[in-house]
Amino acid sequence: MRLLLLLCLALPFTASAQFVYGDQLPDAPALSARGEHAVGVRTMTLTNPGQPNIVGAKDGTIPTYDRPLTVEVWYPADADVGATIEYPEVMGQHGDTTRPIIPFKFTGRATRDAAPKKIAAPYPLVVVSHGYTGSRFLMTYLTEHLASKGYVVVAIDHTESTFRDAGAFSSTLYFRPVDIRFTIDEMERLTAAGSGSFLAGLADAGNTGIIGYSMGGYGVLNVGGGGYSTGFGAFFSAQNGGSKMIGRHLIGNPAYPGADPRVKAVVAFAPWGKAIDVWNEDGMKGLSVPTFFIAGSQDDISGYENGIRAIYEGATATERYLLTFEGARHNVAPNPAPPEALAPGLHIDEYLRYADSVWDTRRMNNLNQHFISAFLGGKLKGRADFAKYLNVSATPGKEGWEGFKPRTAVGLTLERPSGE
Repeated sequence: MRLLLLLCLALPFTASAQFVYGDQLPDAPALSARGEHAVGVRTMTLTNPGQPNIVGAKDGTIPTYDRPLTVEVWYPADADVGATIEYPEVMGQHGDTTRPIIPFKFTGRATRDAAPKKIAAPYPLVVVSHGYTGSRFLMTYLTEHLASKGYVVVAIDHTESTFRDAGAFSSTLYFRPVDIRFTIDEMERLTAAGSGSFLAGLADAGNTGIIGYSMGGYGVLNVGGGGYSTGFGAFFSAQNGGSKMIGRHLIGNPAYPGADPRVKAVVAFAPWGKAIDVWNEDGMKGLSVPTFFIAGSQDDISGYENGIRAIYEGATATERYLLTFEGARHNVAPNPAPPEALAPGLHIDEYLRYADSVWDTRRMNNLNQHFISAFLGGKLKGRADFAKYLNVSATPGKEGWEGFKPRTAVGLTLERPSGE
């Protein structure tokens, strides 16, 4: 009897230790299943020369520097489909430098530095932008998942905006669109035949999707054609000693390049900014790339009615969708909270950086995998048959959503403009 009791006590800890980020729960919808490919992963450093050193500005003078970006690349690989990997991550210092950085590791399914699987290449490119603060590992449940389905996925560590090196917020405001466009540029260079990179011939940068969460959403919408407003430009200038650098991102400014023609699809998780008028009517109408918005109806960071929904409703120049997690707040995109975030005595934000107080994060992860697979599959792979997963009723709790098990299509609404 005592042995049986000990075994029972041990089971929860064993299950926790074996949890792999991104795996399916029993109620997960169809397209949350992993794809056919084993996944490889590599770390790379990109350097954008001659960029304004906003964090180093002093007395109105802004020096330049060669801006480093660490990126993680996931790709279809000739490797073991069942291989697991540990990713290094940290918690701490979100707006409070008195809080310690706490390291931890979490488990995914990939093989470090595996040989790329080029027999089906080139694959569509997907670039992922985290929130402020965050890291390139914030959404591995999704980056691995997409690579297993035949995408090359590049997640950016935005310098001066990560858990480890959070700097002035003005750096994030300026560099998000810059970093995303530059990463696409670099991937176009490195995937070209004869580049000498392992990426040569592996991806098609002319067929790119971009995914952003929170400040990443702020960035991807700009790259998709949603230029920032002149009012926001004045706000940035007032906050940064009269600097007008943000002008290159403003709608109507000749320096603003508009939508990147290589980008065919945008996914915007809880994009920040509309509540403080980052976008006006012209800016929202400038969004010209098909966009899938994902939001919590109680988002108290980006705002819902006056924030994410307002962008969605104003983006009348493009095909668009809005997936809403009813009752959720801002954290609709991250991996689940690690066990370290549950330790007693920590600031509650170490848990709430990842978790939602209503939704199981693992459930949200599975739903994101499903709907983003359907959206990107249609836009980047030409899968017309995936449209059925997006043509669902917007009515909460209505049964019959394609790919959902009985009694599981609850707590969600998926909308697109009437008549489309």
